[in-house]
Amino acid sequence: QVRLEESGGGLVQAGGSLRLSCAASGRTFSSDFMGWIRQAPGKERELVAGLPRNGDTYYSDSVKGRFTISRDNSRRMYLQMNSLKPEDTAVYYCVRDPSGIIYDAPNRYHYWGQGTQVTVSS
Repeated sequence: QVRLEESGGGLVQAGGSLRLSCAASGRTFSSDFMGWIRQAPGKERELVAGLPRNGDTYYSDSVKGRFTISRDNSRRMYLQMNSLKPEDTAVYYCVRDPSGIIYDAPNRYHYWGQGTQVTVSS
């Protein structure tokens, strides 16, 4: 079993920055997929950034150039969010999956954190 815990959300003005952190405990492997999914009210879940086992880095078009995903070991991951926009307002979830791959549907990832709210005011 794997437990994920996010931190770092909050309220920020448009143009500002936030850094989200995700700490994992339990049975984890360096080959796990690690990523960030967000869900805004009334919208579908969206994978915004991910680190698959093949060494690539994924960003959705909506955050490319503004967000940076990173990890400093197999248990801790970050999402640096710059130039935030009101449309970035959402609950952000840390996810992890032993498959190590990017799924075509966000709901397929096995482990989820409880989520952290990010609110960007205009």
